[in-house]
Amino acid sequence: MRLRNWLFHNFREVSQQFGFEEVDFPVLESEALYIRKAGEEIRDQLYCFEDRGNRRVALRPELTPSLARLVIQKGKSVSLPLKWFAIGQCWRYERMTRGRRREHYQWNMDIIGVPDVTAEAELISSIITFFKRIGLTASDVGFKVSSRKVLQEVLRCYSVPENMFGRVCIIIDKIGKIPMDDIRKDLQSADMSEVAIEELLQILSLKSLAKLEEKLGASGEALSDLKQLFSLAEKYGYSEWLQFDASIVRGLAYYTGIVFEGFDREGKLRAICGGGRYDRLLSTFGGDDLPACGFGFGDAVILELLKERGLLPQLNLQVENIVCSLDPELQGAASTVATILREKGQSVDLVLENKPLKWVFKRAARINARRLILVGKAEWQKGMVNVKTLSTGGQLETKLDELE
Repeated sequence: MRLRNWLFHNFREVSQQFGFEEVDFPVLESEALYIRKAGEEIRDQLYCFEDRGNRRVALRPELTPSLARLVIQKGKSVSLPLKWFAIGQCWRYERMTRGRRREHYQWNMDIIGVPDVTAEAELISSIITFFKRIGLTASDVGFKVSSRKVLQEVLRCYSVPENMFGRVCIIIDKIGKIPMDDIRKDLQSADMSEVAIEELLQILSLKSLAKLEEKLGASGEALSDLKQLFSLAEKYGYSEWLQFDASIVRGLAYYTGIVFEGFDREGKLRAICGGGRYDRLLSTFGGDDLPACGFGFGDAVILELLKERGLLPQLNLQVENIVCSLDPELQGAASTVATILREKGQSVDLVLENKPLKWVFKRAARINARRLILVGKAEWQKGMVNVKTLSTGGQLETKLDELE
């Protein structure tokens, strides 16, 4: 719990540093919110059931659809752009592996109402700020960046129907996870010709914008967006964290433009985080579309990475004072001392039973107490207590009204 609180504290601090406001959503949503496109992994990973009102409901597997619903609900009562963040518990029924749990927490940051790539650049900057805060560098982690528009341009060249786009994205997202022969078979089943499949796979293997420009020409939106993002990365000062990788498309059907994934340079773990632009999400829930982009950042992979790098913080329990009476009759007096200190904003562990001093010192060490305050008969009669500074061993009698 200490580790989780530390992680969430850093998520929150970075979000607020970037001017984002915190929101939250119900953990139980309508199942229909997540049943978007056949073939999406998420559809098969829902924890769903029928409630007492015979409604199909699901524990949320991600936060973005709930965010979309909230944006539609607020409508014109909120001014754009919206900069919202959330830290929420999510559930997915899937095979548990390293860095993948069925119940996890996710940090999301989203910008609604900005059509320009400046929004993606800002979101990536916020994640890099978080990485730096927790001790990770560009030699530990990086971002693979691409655009779904690359794929759209290729499919358009080969007259692949528009309605197959989402399905093709989902298939391509499996590259590296299943054999290439299976990828080819799946693409054939999505009405793609052999020539189109080979050309697509060739483009997806590209790792430089110059090579992409040779293939697609300089005039397309995909290349323009990517060039702008890499140019902004230079201005922000995080170019070394980014690399172009045409095979990144992300597995969710709603992405429409730039997509990115955080990864560990050693390649031992699955994606640390991922996100992108989803300009057409709101209309799938009956709202008017607004330009939007965001990311999801789970708590499991990052903790695995920090453990591996030896960067997990030492988070011991810390209480400023431990207060103990030296006589059972003075338990009430010890309570008075604890109350005085707590009212001054100090944390106090009050020893509630009559314990030997040896036990009290052990307890003080366990909770990393800064001071031990002993309430003894002779001192109490003079309106004083014994204050022992545990780091130095120094001890002095202090008047009750001078306790700080």
